[in-house]
Amino acid sequence: MNGPSATGPSTARPAPGPGALCLVTGATGYIGGRLVRELLVAGYRVRCLSRNPDRLRDQPWADRVETVRADLADPASLTAALDGVEVVHYLVHSLGTGADFERTEATAARNLAEAAARAGTRRIVYLGALLPRGVEPAALSPHLRSRAAVGEILRSGAVPTAELRAAVVLGSGSASFEMLRHLTERLPVMVTPRWVRTLIQPIAVRDVLRYLVAASALPREVNRGFDIGGPEVLSYREMMLRYARFAGLPRRVIVPVPVLSPALSSHWVGLVTPVPRGLARPLVESLRHEVVCREHDIARFVPDPPQGLLGFDEAVSLALARIKDAEVTTRWSSAALPGAPSGPLPTDPGWAGGSLYEDVRQAAVSASAADLWRVVEGIGGEHGWYSFPLAWALRGWLDRLAGGVGLRRGRRDPHRLRVGDSLDFWRVEEIEPGRLLRLRAEMRLPGLAWLELRAQPDGPTRSRYIQRAVFHPRGLAGHLYWWTVAPFHSVVFGGMARNIAHEAARQDRAPAGRRRPSLVGGLS
Repeated sequence: MNGPSATGPSTARPAPGPGALCLVTGATGYIGGRLVRELLVAGYRVRCLSRNPDRLRDQPWADRVETVRADLADPASLTAALDGVEVVHYLVHSLGTGADFERTEATAARNLAEAAARAGTRRIVYLGALLPRGVEPAALSPHLRSRAAVGEILRSGAVPTAELRAAVVLGSGSASFEMLRHLTERLPVMVTPRWVRTLIQPIAVRDVLRYLVAASALPREVNRGFDIGGPEVLSYREMMLRYARFAGLPRRVIVPVPVLSPALSSHWVGLVTPVPRGLARPLVESLRHEVVCREHDIARFVPDPPQGLLGFDEAVSLALARIKDAEVTTRWSSAALPGAPSGPLPTDPGWAGGSLYEDVRQAAVSASAADLWRVVEGIGGEHGWYSFPLAWALRGWLDRLAGGVGLRRGRRDPHRLRVGDSLDFWRVEEIEPGRLLRLRAEMRLPGLAWLELRAQPDGPTRSRYIQRAVFHPRGLAGHLYWWTVAPFHSVVFGGMARNIAHEAARQDRAPAGRRRPSLVGGLS
């Protein structure tokens, strides 16, 4: 190991403390978005690194942090990002997608470690994965093997690194919790793979965040990994049964069978839960082996709270309360999935001369622009898409079968959107409150697609709804796709425009306290 000693004396400056500048990578993700707030509360200054800083602008803490545009794959872009930074929180994971993801993750970690050393950074904090005992690296899933390799790269660098290794993270909106929740709620009788009997030591997201913040101030000589977990060791089967009991569901019947491979299991999870197959597979593969903490050395530096670490029931209670009160600050879908379509806005000059298909619809609305906007911003999720429900449902199922996200991601908040939010199989790319909502498609498509929804005033009590679907085809398949689905646009997009106008007028007539979407044409 090339890094500083884990036990030897330190000759460096004191460990960073409150007031130090922290760089958070992965701030658009589930943990990163929550960690930023916790660091600010603890008195740290925060800078967020992102390839697209615009996605952070609507975060509740956006006006209290710096943002910098940089890419971990580009070492040159990291110099400015790390200027003056004392602590780096490394929270970037590719979730095991793509043929070269292990190499990509290793390169990113190496670039960060080298840039941090050049910048004089004093501490790196990395959230890794809890590894099974006695399992050779070759036998690990690619997901776990890559997490371990990244930790080794960071700890072997010149900057002291604390690698916090966690298994299942329980919290409102986490992928692990959503998988557990939906499997239990939707399947009263389950034929399950053997991994449901594997022992796991889950940890509440609140405790993960507490460890991440506290690790910022670890002494200089600490350069090692720490296993972190909650107070209970449970099988996945026990977690499902306890969740059902806590949620007031009838007792679930769980029948393990030996024939479901991780690949088949990920298809099964992808069909039953909102978690798509590409994300479900690394989660499932992580459950094949027992993942239980081998030590609790972190307590030497970060003592357990007086009331102890949160147990399973407490973590579930807090998560369900957040969901019920619509206070889920980040979700697993906060981060764009690797491989999701992305591209410039359809109004950029670079589109000049390229193929660009459009479907534009307008409708006069017998309601104010404010009432129309309320319907526009509430679209998707439980409220549906105000159009032919079967067509939307079928498109969502086809996307799931192709390995995409489908419609089940829903919304983070039932009434409010912000840039970067996932919205079923769309992503909020732009929002101008009261005027414009632009969504970028993240379904599997032979091209790039957007959907723009506008609310335009047309007098004090009237408005105009303008809807624009934009598609940029990729190759012949893209052109064929557009012309294949074009005959259905009058039903899907035409019906959507009419129903949104109708719903806005209905809300305009309703008493103020009862203005809620009526699920017209929705996917209830």
